Amino acid sequence: MITKREDVRNIAIIAHVDHGKTTLVDELLKQSGTFRQNQEVAERVMDSGDIEKERGITILAKNTAVYYKDTKINIIDTPGHADFGGEVERVLKMVNGVVLVVDAFEGAMPQTKFVLRKAMEMELPVIVCINKIDRPEARPAEVIDEVLELFLELDATDEQLDCPFVYASAKAGHAVLELDDTPENMIPLFETIINYIPAPEGDKDAGAQMLISTIDYNEYVGRIGVGKIEHGTIKVNQEIMLVNHHDPDRKQRVKVGKLYEFQGLNRVEVQEATIGAIVAVSGIADLKIGDTLCSMENPEAIPFQKISEPTIAMQFMVNDSPLAGQEGKFVTSRHLRDRLFRELNTDVSLRVEETDTTESFKVSGRGELHLSVLIENMRREGYEFAVSKAEVLYKKDDNGALLEPMELAYVDVPEEFSGTVIEKLSGRKGELRGMSTANGGYQRLEFSIPSRGLIGYRGEFMTDTKGNGILNTIFDGYGPYKGDIQYRKQGSLIAFESGESITYGLFNAQERGTLFIGAGTKVYAGMVIGQTGKTEDIEVNVCKKKQLTNTRASGSDDALKLTPPKIMSLEQCLEFIDTNELLEITPKNLRIRKKILDPTLRKRAERK
Repeated sequence: MITKREDVRNIAIIAHVDHGKTTLVDELLKQSGTFRQNQEVAERVMDSGDIEKERGITILAKNTAVYYKDTKINIIDTPGHADFGGEVERVLKMVNGVVLVVDAFEGAMPQTKFVLRKAMEMELPVIVCINKIDRPEARPAEVIDEVLELFLELDATDEQLDCPFVYASAKAGHAVLELDDTPENMIPLFETIINYIPAPEGDKDAGAQMLISTIDYNEYVGRIGVGKIEHGTIKVNQEIMLVNHHDPDRKQRVKVGKLYEFQGLNRVEVQEATIGAIVAVSGIADLKIGDTLCSMENPEAIPFQKISEPTIAMQFMVNDSPLAGQEGKFVTSRHLRDRLFRELNTDVSLRVEETDTTESFKVSGRGELHLSVLIENMRREGYEFAVSKAEVLYKKDDNGALLEPMELAYVDVPEEFSGTVIEKLSGRKGELRGMSTANGGYQRLEFSIPSRGLIGYRGEFMTDTKGNGILNTIFDGYGPYKGDIQYRKQGSLIAFESGESITYGLFNAQERGTLFIGAGTKVYAGMVIGQTGKTEDIEVNVCKKKQLTNTRASGSDDALKLTPPKIMSLEQCLEFIDTNELLEITPKNLRIRKKILDPTLRKRAERK
């Protein structure tokens, strides 16, 4: 018999990047009394990873739970970047409704549309939360119209169009149901969640059934599967069957080691859990996302969405430069292989393939940001390796024609820069689809562009718009190949010999272009130390000393003035490197180098 479990609500918080999801969860945690009166709480407490904290972005979906009156509300905070869309698709399987957060100034953005479409496809009820209403330039009334237009565009049903709107300032910690109400606290949002989001339902007396939607990994207990119990009850030490909807041959008898429910930011061990509960299960060795845990009597798999395929790939290889092995702790191909395959435990959108050489692995992901976060994490853990330029993954259609991944790019720029942006993106095979005037003297441009046309463009875009432009992209399926694109107009300055860079050598080299290094840096032949103004590469000797004669004192060197070098971040380096170059990554340094270090062999290869 199907029953409702009234004391539980399961919701996901979805939104575009930076619209305030994580800050909103912070406030719900605080106001539900999750923290002690005197407890110190970090801002954006859900973003637990170092990179998440530094960049202010959410990378992994997180679970938490708060109590309001007698009801337990399980909340899942999801990422807003398209690169981590794989995370959003899966967690929606665990919930009975979503809170869509929209910035009261920016309005509906591309990612808002992406996450909302996913929720609509699964027929989930939506509560719209217009956030940041205390911003001086907020325009809540217009944003409501934008959101309703978006609902219509996505073919919403009448019930979905009739959704409740809540106006909030997550930062100030209050929400209201009407714009002219006096704001006090988050109770209006709590009440709306309880009244509007349906309670989970299932058959308590049937055999157990639970879909694994997220995998966590812990060195002590191994894999931890998180999901919602659809039917029945799961107990500690219970024998259950593991099955998978997309893999009919997968049938395993397994035993539940430990069972946890979420309370605030902690996992609390429980002996048993029943329908509607979001739980974590440990003790099952090779648990995968999409597996169903069910009773032995009635092993029936729950269908789930296939995860979106990766669109971009890089080669990760063992570092073989003259300075290899001096700065990293993990440098061999075995270290590299183990680490990459371990990443697959928790990241479902990633693919790792072995190549015909043991020294190199092909790693595919959802975008440059997705792969750069992995590189940065490995670097901080003490790994040393090299990566090639990101390349897109092509497909063939039935007639054998080449297809490539396409993106929709939404650009918001001040009007004076729109000409430059249109010219640059057209040169990268982008097609202008629409152009409208946004508020505040901004123009919104909509492009359809191949994914490879965007590789290496963000840095240039920031320079062209003097840091005032916003570029949002979203994957838009595969389209016919658009022809060759020239990535970089300038050549590289290449070190001519190994040694240490010296002011005299650098002073002569800086006339040829922009330098990436200062004096006293270790260099080797074939290392890229700067960018030229011309299209071809130039070799320079930065280790060159001034020859001393008896009429010239060695001290007269001090008058040489060096221009400060351009120090590049990991993203900028990944954008800068060309197809015949590699980026050497160590815990202390990022070095750009040519694939072939020997100048004679390099010229020979280029002629071919």
